Amino acid sequence: MTKESNTKMTKKDLRTLAFRSVFLQASFNYERMQAGGWTYSMLPFLKRIHKDDKKALSESMKDNLGFINTNPTMVGFLMGLVISLEENNEDRSVIKGLRVALFGPLAGIGDAIFWFTVLPIVAGICSSFALEGNVLGPILFFAVYVCIFLSRIIWTTAGYNLGTKAITTLRENSKVIAKAATVLGITVIGGLIASYVHVNLAVEIPVAAGHTISLQKDFVDKILPNILPLGYTLGMFGLLKKKSISPTTLILVTFVGAIVLSFLGIL
Repeated sequence: MTKESNTKMTKKDLRTLAFRSVFLQASFNYERMQAGGWTYSMLPFLKRIHKDDKKALSESMKDNLGFINTNPTMVGFLMGLVISLEENNEDRSVIKGLRVALFGPLAGIGDAIFWFTVLPIVAGICSSFALEGNVLGPILFFAVYVCIFLSRIIWTTAGYNLGTKAITTLRENSKVIAKAATVLGITVIGGLIASYVHVNLAVEIPVAAGHTISLQKDFVDKILPNILPLGYTLGMFGLLKKKSISPTTLILVTFVGAIVLSFLGIL
């Protein structure tokens, strides 16, 4: 039976969580991206929820230290959702699955709205004002930026309320939701591999005078595009998971290997 928590978040708590979300990228790294900042932002509330249960807190922190890379403005929505589920001691697989499944879509939505639409348009308008010597330009841009920053409170509150209202549904369908969230999360990670990992062969095979065949374009890409990034990622995962090789070591090997292979004209 799921134990109810008596440590419900107040409006003040949600505002605090929203403002603490500014630490999201405080310890950004290429192994887990924003995981350190994400966990630090929520840590006071996780401690309050789990109180003296060090095992539960440890499991929660371990799950939250997993890879995450999302939009800093809308991250509060996901933080609020996760905190509401933590409060009600929901199944860890459900919490972890939803977190992994939602950070990608939130990143796409947030980046499209704020970085690629609102701010560029406002910056263009405000720049026109500034070029004409109108002080309204920088003031207007600053005001819009402050409004976007304060919208963190709205997203955080919305995520928390959504999680609270969805508790019953999550309990009744926990296994189905966990499986669906895991599948969606793996799909998101797969998309990230294709977007972030690039392995292109520079080798060209001469076939006739003045004519060459590109090993990458004419062979690899026609068999299965992005098979090299996928293979390299799975290889790194195997070394990390089964051989317990340090991520730092793998990053250094990748860095040195890329330089050497590029110098030799292979990549």
